[in-house]
Amino acid sequence: MAEAVARVTKITASSHKGFQDAVESGIKRAAKTLRGITGLTVLDQKAKVANGKIAEYRATIEITFILD
Repeated sequence: MAEAVARVTKITASSHKGFQDAVESGIKRAAKTLRGITGLTVLDQKAKVANGKIAEYRATIEITFILD
């Protein structure tokens, strides 16, 4: 039986569209440099407000990936 070791890393991504888009852009960017991604956890959602309106959505996520 093969053993696997995983690592978890935390990133923050942003979007002008919404929280879902921020999470998706974060995982898309992470996939460019991390191999073996197996899952993610959304830790936090925040928004930047300007002139009484949401100007930017931000999501902090933990990404789990298997080490080679």
